[in-house]
Amino acid sequence: MDQYCILGRIGEGAHGIVFKAKHVETGEIVALKKVALRRLEDGIPNQALREIKALQEMEDNQYVVQLKAVFPHGAGFVLAFEFMLSDLAEVVRHAQRPLAQAQVKSYLQMLLKGVAFCHANNIVHRDLKPANLLISASGQLKIADFGLARVFSPDSSRLYTHQVATRSSLSCRTTTRSPLRSRRPCPWRRYCPTSSSTLLASASQLPRLSSISTSSQLPCLPIHLSCRFLNV
Repeated sequence: MDQYCILGRIGEGAHGIVFKAKHVETGEIVALKKVALRRLEDGIPNQALREIKALQEMEDNQYVVQLKAVFPHGAGFVLAFEFMLSDLAEVVRHAQRPLAQAQVKSYLQMLLKGVAFCHANNIVHRDLKPANLLISASGQLKIADFGLARVFSPDSSRLYTHQVATRSSLSCRTTTRSPLRSRRPCPWRRYCPTSSSTLLASASQLPRLSSISTSSQLPCLPIHLSCRFLNV
């Protein structure tokens, strides 16, 4: 940590605190995620390992946040990322008026290019939502937080768990725990990420949603939207 000067605190995630910092020699501004190991015998958290592995598997890309360094610090370690000014959730939350159509199209295009790049490198993000889409000062969108990412196996018979993302942005077939996964996710999911306030009130409604969707062959919508449309 001696090579960085801490400038302030950005936020806190599931496995660490994120700081804004400046490299002492180069003057580069970065985001440092400090991950503390609660018990040394438990080793590095799986989510941190997944994030490191996923980002190291890919070359630098303008639509994916760059991991610059990983180094030990005290009873843990630090991930150094390129610094991004905000995220899409903050942009939408503090907007004086709805985003212009051109801006929405620009963000969506950058998101889709980032997703396409990840999939081309056999990386499935599994947690796309506004808070994980970082925005630079120039308006560049980049995909971040690969803690739930997996390296995709070409073997289609491989099973993945149903716990693959923030519940509010899950698609119907993911939430209803379909055991098989492919790199072809719900087509609606990437367009309808929402905040946790839209969570389904009761898990008891899931079987009904599943049976309605199956019998009527409705398109796979995010669960909170499906429940509104189907009035369940």
